[in-house]
Amino acid sequence: MHTTNMFRLDGKIAIVTGGAGYYGKPVSLALAECGATVILASRDVAACEAYAADLRAQHLQAAGMQLDLGNEQSVKDFTAQVLNSYGRIDVLVNNAVSREGFKNLDDITKAEWEGAQQINATGMMLITQAVIKQMCMQQSGSIINIGSIQGTVGPNFKVYGNTGMTSPVNYTYDKWGMVGFTKWLANYYGQFNIRANCISPGGYGPGIAASIGENEFVTNYKRLTPLGRFATDDDIKGPVVFLASDAAAYVTGHNLLVDGGWTSW
Repeated sequence: MHTTNMFRLDGKIAIVTGGAGYYGKPVSLALAECGATVILASRDVAACEAYAADLRAQHLQAAGMQLDLGNEQSVKDFTAQVLNSYGRIDVLVNNAVSREGFKNLDDITKAEWEGAQQINATGMMLITQAVIKQMCMQQSGSIINIGSIQGTVGPNFKVYGNTGMTSPVNYTYDKWGMVGFTKWLANYYGQFNIRANCISPGGYGPGIAASIGENEFVTNYKRLTPLGRFATDDDIKGPVVFLASDAAAYVTGHNLLVDGGWTSW
């Protein structure tokens, strides 16, 4: 196979949970640009369909669909809808994340902790469970879990300075668990030619710019990152396409750090 063709996704059906979110948009765009039909899925179906319409305006193949990861029946209905419409599922990107209770241990409540887990742990399990049944029948598939550097190293609280910002305890818990879940999937389902990998990005520039702008944390983070900057949309696109495509046909169980060198110190 010619090298450039190894990265093509023509004829592939790809699901991106949280497809209209900060990471979801560049991930969906990247997969569609390489030829996949992309289903953007979340509770906010209007936002997903709006961005899918933007992709279609660029002569790409995309659709927005309703998916509530906190509702088991919604997961089942969504998977059935995808299969009824397209007949197969080749790529699942577990990108959706609940930001409920993003607090320190002494502040978070039981309800907030469990609310986050309902999406970030149980919801991810349910959609993966539903999709992987089809992948087993196909004897092929790629699962890509969008993690974080907070699932690889412990948080450096000093980076936040006097901003009042923090690294939430449940986020660290969720992202470390995601890496373990990825390796379990890879080891168990490799026999069905299904690959499972994790991408762990560092600080994401568009999200930071939209939420906090410039402050002490931003300055400290850039100073402590070897490449001296936050990640951009393009920085996430390449790794997703690589892991979804035949270019990564012998890559599974891997946690790919996309962090500008933050974890290399």
